[in-house]
Amino acid sequence: MFAKIRDTQIYFDIEGAGLVPDGDRMREKPIAFLIHGGPGADHSSYKPTFSALSDQLQLVYFDHRGQGRSARGDKSTYTLDQNVEDMEALRQYLGLEKIAAIGGSYGGMVALTYATRYPQNLSHLIAIATVPDFRFLKRAQAILNERGTPEQIEIAQYLWNGNFETEEQLADYFRIMQPMYSVNCPVAESRSRTILSIDAINMAFGGFLRSYNVLDQLHKITVPTLVIGGRHDWICQPEFSEEIANAIPNAELKIFENSGHLIRLDEPQALLSAVSEFIAKK
Repeated sequence: MFAKIRDTQIYFDIEGAGLVPDGDRMREKPIAFLIHGGPGADHSSYKPTFSALSDQLQLVYFDHRGQGRSARGDKSTYTLDQNVEDMEALRQYLGLEKIAAIGGSYGGMVALTYATRYPQNLSHLIAIATVPDFRFLKRAQAILNERGTPEQIEIAQYLWNGNFETEEQLADYFRIMQPMYSVNCPVAESRSRTILSIDAINMAFGGFLRSYNVLDQLHKITVPTLVIGGRHDWICQPEFSEEIANAIPNAELKIFENSGHLIRLDEPQALLSAVSEFIAKK
């Protein structure tokens, strides 16, 4: 499905009924936006892992502008600010009131920024394997130099410089780097299903992520918040999850000890349980 919002067309998909029978009445389930990472990827890697939450939540997946099945356009608009405003426009387009925001990696950055701007529109915030500012870049480069193979260090230069030339080259990056992203899954089948966008990832790592900073705004977040990190995450390091949780009033923190960046692959059932329990008790 497509939503024509602002100056673009956003692809979205909905999983799970919004109204379900509950005895002699119909009960409305909470609605969650699943905010994918990258940038330069799409929502498909969240399926089928997060599908298990559709019994509890109505799930709205979407692809950021210029990514996945969403429309391509002026690449200068492929920014975090635009992604945040597209998310708010999609909420309005769907006629929704409060939503839960579940974002991982770059999607977590979008979720955090959205929560500082539109806290009144959120019921819950769940930030998974993400960071509050640009400092993660230098730290990730140091970790890669310590842990990575020569091949991994070499291909990551395209990431740091924001100069991937083809989608095939970006696919090679994810294939070669997969063991850095996941502790238990050296091969991710979902990668072959992903529609890649070099313009989106180049704009991010070659541009706005170098000055990204929402840390001093996190105190504005007023909704129940769960911050999740992976102990062995090389690119969104767990110390930044701790910083986020400390900066958001009354936030909860959970570090998954047997996970890298892709917690949904390394400890999927534990991740789903943590999200489900947090939503249920708040």
